[in-house]
Amino acid sequence: MFKKTLLAGALGAAMLTAALPQAAMAENTLRMAYDADPVSLDIHEQLSGGILQLSHMSFDPLVRWTSDFEFEPRLATEWEQVNDTTMRMTLREGVTFHSGNPFTAEDVAWTIDRLKRSPDFKAIFEPIETVNVIDDHTVEIVSKRPNPLLLNMATYIFPLDSQFYSGETDNGKERDEIVKNGNSFASRNMSGTGPFRVTSRQQGVRLEFERFEDYWDTESPGNVDNIVLTPINESATRVAALLSGDVDFIAPVPPNDLERVESDADSNLVTMSGTRIILLHMNQERVEAFKDPRVRQAFTYAINQQGIADRLMKGFATPASQLSPEGYVGHNPDLELRFDLEHARELMAEAGYEDGFSISMMAPNNRYVNDAKIAQAVAAMLARINVTVDLKTLPKAQYWGEYDDRAADVMMIGWHSDTEDSANFFQYITECPNAETGAGQYNAGNYCNPELDQLLADANLELDLEKRGEMLQQIEQGLYDDAAFVPLHWQDLAWASASNIDIEPVLNVMNFPYLGDLVIEE
Repeated sequence: MFKKTLLAGALGAAMLTAALPQAAMAENTLRMAYDADPVSLDIHEQLSGGILQLSHMSFDPLVRWTSDFEFEPRLATEWEQVNDTTMRMTLREGVTFHSGNPFTAEDVAWTIDRLKRSPDFKAIFEPIETVNVIDDHTVEIVSKRPNPLLLNMATYIFPLDSQFYSGETDNGKERDEIVKNGNSFASRNMSGTGPFRVTSRQQGVRLEFERFEDYWDTESPGNVDNIVLTPINESATRVAALLSGDVDFIAPVPPNDLERVESDADSNLVTMSGTRIILLHMNQERVEAFKDPRVRQAFTYAINQQGIADRLMKGFATPASQLSPEGYVGHNPDLELRFDLEHARELMAEAGYEDGFSISMMAPNNRYVNDAKIAQAVAAMLARINVTVDLKTLPKAQYWGEYDDRAADVMMIGWHSDTEDSANFFQYITECPNAETGAGQYNAGNYCNPELDQLLADANLELDLEKRGEMLQQIEQGLYDDAAFVPLHWQDLAWASASNIDIEPVLNVMNFPYLGDLVIEE
């Protein structure tokens, strides 16, 4: 079996080499392989890790996080809190979009307006009342109420080229239209300010970039001229491609291959503790039993998170009892893992479901580390409390459409806080779903607790950060008591590269590599 796996990986790597264009052999071309490619070129279509990775390649944020969670100026060079609700930002001059259009304050205002219309982003940007354009390089962002997270939000404002995306296409469609999992001008065309512009795209096959000649950041140490991104779903094939020299950079590195990659003299391995929570939603609108908190609690007691982390993840994960990882302001140290199979059976009996019931379950098979295997393990664990699971796993590109449609009774999702703050977890994963405001956009369980939502709303107005942290911890306690979802683990991160590529300086716990700063040694 071991030899067969190696052979399959070697064959896959050979096929990959044959598929790479001649440009991929250029000296300063980065040949990279992720487990999947971005689902769209419209960075407002989906709030996901893949889209945000793309955003940092072809766009620039107003500010971005450093590796130690400080704010670093990018398209905004200075900022000043004018009052509790207004922040003035000075914008970088001399910046050009890929189209050749100049970057101005109008682009920032236009972009924020579009973010407020995006189904995935509107909940983050709902607190913004308006953006006042003071002059070509000064804006004032005005919030509806005191906003302790405005700079955090600014890390997700990647100004779009308003001239490029305005007007109509030849077939009469608005060029700024946002179409979820569909075909739009913005999903196929791009004009950003970032270090790389897209030159070729074959969805699911290859995505090619070239260095933007007029990129503003002339002080960047990066020397990559071209990037060829090839999605390789199969972990063994992805690792084999790196070890054979057919690609230069891969992510993620699966737990089973960490030692193998680390022991390879021609490879660099970088790992970090992660903050992305992997969890399961229980859809209360599809399954009557899920409306009973005892049933939801039974599911949390039936699933052995520690066992999944130890055996499937090989210790490359931290078992979770809540959304907020240690270090986040809302992390509640009092919440413990609660695997107890006997108690799970007692709860099912108390709720009148001693004989169990049947459910459908969906999970991706190429989005999170060992996602399909985790789903299979969960199905086996639920069988011990007489729950029969009809499991279906799908590639990432197909899964998100099913997730948006809430197509199964139990669905898996991973979530990294977009603002590096606990409130973002609650806002998207557990708030009562509201299509108008964007609240609960990824709450596939349709869980709803208005009291906790009000506590979140109050916390997001609280400028006393210590008091705010206590409020967020109360929310974690309430979600734990309610068994609002089934937490599994926080997924650790691992990347690997050829030994002549210094990847560590461009990596971060958010998993948004700053590839514009990447250096390939000659």
